[in-house]
Amino acid sequence: MRSLVALMVASSTFGLSGCVGDRTLDRAVVGAAIGCAAGEVLVDGRCVEGAIVGAGVGVLTK
Repeated sequence: MRSLVALMVASSTFGLSGCVGDRTLDRAVVGAAIGCAAGEVLVDGRCVEGAIVGAGVGVLTK
């Protein structure tokens, strides 16, 4: 079950990355949403920490 959830998070990451334009704020929001979902599922309730890391990754990557 855990690997299925990890696969769903990874596929949603790639799917949403195609929708994001060049705006940094958009990448931060999408990264935070994906990070929150990953933190909630993979680390048992760590949504806030996952959102912070996801937003940081979204801002730094292009």
